[in-house]
Amino acid sequence: MSATRSNPMSKPPSLRVERAMLRDGLTHLAACDEVGRGALCGPVTIGVVVISEATRTAPQGVRDSKLLTPEARLRLVPKIRRWALCSAVGHATPAEIDDIGIIAALRLAGQRALAQLTVAPDGVLLDGNHDYLSPPQQAGLFGEPEERYPVGVRVPPVTTMIKADLKCAAVAAASILAKTTRDALMVELHDEHPDYCWAENKGYASPAHIDALSRLGPSAHHRRSWSLPGVDPDVDVEAVLAGLESDA
Repeated sequence: MSATRSNPMSKPPSLRVERAMLRDGLTHLAACDEVGRGALCGPVTIGVVVISEATRTAPQGVRDSKLLTPEARLRLVPKIRRWALCSAVGHATPAEIDDIGIIAALRLAGQRALAQLTVAPDGVLLDGNHDYLSPPQQAGLFGEPEERYPVGVRVPPVTTMIKADLKCAAVAAASILAKTTRDALMVELHDEHPDYCWAENKGYASPAHIDALSRLGPSAHHRRSWSLPGVDPDVDVEAVLAGLESDA
């Protein structure tokens, strides 16, 4: 089996964007990506790697984690950890997602990852078009008490970039760390709740997952504030399944 899944956008990413940001005055750049945002259960997870202008080209084979086989992702993890100046992964639990919402939970997971870094970045490159890492201008809004967040974490200026995980090697590396760490957690949880088949679907919607939800209801690891297919009668299960088939 090929290590890289067939995809028209599978051209290898580079450090061109990251190096331009570092030449523009940054000393240490953090590259971040998330995984688990669209799952039905389990945590939302943020991966981060820190690089400098002296950082070498990323390990061969680094791509957006979605374009790699599970085996290829696992082989790359130790290479990425040796390559980056430092790296970390942070999570927010399903209960926290239910309590404060997915955007605030992404912020919480990201700041937990930043808190683990041994090298403080002075800039962040974030996949997507929304800066969920920076604190809201008015703390305490929307159910976000400040005590949830790691003490002493300073979020440096954030630059967002759509499809950065496809174009930027450091962001792709962060996505691999996030994906492999979260997948391992879901495999562990599968042993507690095998009916939901989390070892295969990693908490995302799948026919087996939806069937178990309809028979058993949600577990303690499901996002109970969400409209879960198989549980919420207003969710069109056939449409969800048709969407899964179109993505295959």
